[in-house]
Amino acid sequence: MSTRETERALAAAVAAAGIAAMIWWPATGEAPAEPEPETEEVVVEEVADPDPEPVAEDEPIVEEEPEPEPGEEPAGEPPAPPILDDAGIEFTWMPAGDLIEESGTGQILQINYAPDMRFPIEAGQAYANSQVYGYGGYLGPAGGQCNAANYAYSWRDNFCETRGYGTPMCPTGHGHQGQDIRPASCTDGVHQAVAAADGTITSIGSYSVRLMSDDGVRYTYLHLDKPSLLVAPGDHVTRGQVIGMVSNEFGDTSTTIHLHFEIRMAVDTGGSIENTNVPPYLALVDSYQRLLEGEDS
Repeated sequence: MSTRETERALAAAVAAAGIAAMIWWPATGEAPAEPEPETEEVVVEEVADPDPEPVAEDEPIVEEEPEPEPGEEPAGEPPAPPILDDAGIEFTWMPAGDLIEESGTGQILQINYAPDMRFPIEAGQAYANSQVYGYGGYLGPAGGQCNAANYAYSWRDNFCETRGYGTPMCPTGHGHQGQDIRPASCTDGVHQAVAAADGTITSIGSYSVRLMSDDGVRYTYLHLDKPSLLVAPGDHVTRGQVIGMVSNEFGDTSTTIHLHFEIRMAVDTGGSIENTNVPPYLALVDSYQRLLEGEDS
């Protein structure tokens, strides 16, 4: 085939394709898809921040303490164990100045006038209370002096009990001057009274023994059994030494079986220094506790 004939055939083919396209496109309503242009992939390189912000470290997690349940008390020191006497009974005592009702007006100063004193009865079982206002006393309830209520705790002060003795340390200016102490049992002449301190026996009366300590404090013991006394005026005694036996001696008469104990020293009585009887109650409480706890043999 000649060149011209070839060109004519090619032209005819192109024309036929155009006619076919015109016939097909209106029928479908869609234009023939055009090929998507090729795009180059753009690679973005990350550039390091010259001043990076510091990264915060995680804070430690603090666990909160659980709150106590309602009504739950915070843990504290355990209560002190009770102090037991020689019979295994718990020792208890009323506050200083708390007298039996209608027996007087007490001295409520909380002062231990003889903190190093030895308890004046040898054994660790005794009962400080009133002889006059207790059972068997002439102003007490009906009953005998050996009533069990007289030989039971709690202890009770009776230094300022209503009496006719001049007692400047009491609110009324009068009182009992000392403290009554019953021994372990209602038995005459078997319970030992001992020296409260190192000192000298200065006098012995019909029912009294007086001991002047080496540091100038005078201790008085009343109602000891006179035939049983183991000391004489002028004797030097040591703390805890037996003096005699607790009894009911009272001159020509008798009283209940007990030790009346006094402490006398120079003190300020409210404007002046006076040598007078001072409340022995707290010194007795303290020395009795030490005796029960084994600090004094």
